[in-house]
Amino acid sequence: MTQFLLRSIYKMKSLPKVLREIMYGLTLHEMDLETKKMRGHLDQLFMLIVFEDLVELPLLPPYYAMRLLPHIVPAIETWKRSLLRERDLTDFVSTDL
Repeated sequence: MTQFLLRSIYKMKSLPKVLREIMYGLTLHEMDLETKKMRGHLDQLFMLIVFEDLVELPLLPPYYAMRLLPHIVPAIETWKRSLLRERDLTDFVSTDL
């Protein structure tokens, strides 16, 4: 009897968390995914502008690219991985259901 009581109390304590997650999923989840996707695209553009000399695009003089380099060093590995990642047709088609 006491174990049943303890389990029910534990479930009642987790109820607000479950309700918060449901409300998040109903209201903000899609917007959160879209903002993360937009940020990823902007990061890729920023990295392309800084490292345009690697792909021979004359966008910025090297002086300004070197000034931006300390801000970019932490993101270089993820940028490389995102560029070298194998993509298929579903990556290019983003449709909302």
